[in-house]
Amino acid sequence: MRSLIHTLLAPVVWVADKLGTRREVARNDAHQAEVDEACEALALYQFWSEPECIRVRREITRLGLSIETRDARLDPEHGQTLKEQGGKLQVPCLYIREASGEERWLYGAQGIIDYLKRHFGE
Repeated sequence: MRSLIHTLLAPVVWVADKLGTRREVARNDAHQAEVDEACEALALYQFWSEPECIRVRREITRLGLSIETRDARLDPEHGQTLKEQGGKLQVPCLYIREASGEERWLYGAQGIIDYLKRHFGE
């Protein structure tokens, strides 16, 4: 039943996600290029219509970040990677490749939002 509701509400979620959030952080071109480069080490594992994932994507948009999103439900390969390397099939999860090469998996919307604000916020 839940997946039927998600399917029926998917177009509404898409419109709200695209129109309901705008970029609020302004950076000059050089600083934005640095931020974009830093974001290459990040990936958001998510389910497209999951409310907590939507919260994180809105924050990504608000902060003007270019973070790859990987749908763990629609792409079985991403789901398998999340489960095997991250330790559990739970979303949202932010994959972080540190400068040292170490990999981290950060679970939970609020923890991810706090991380993004700390590293890329105003």
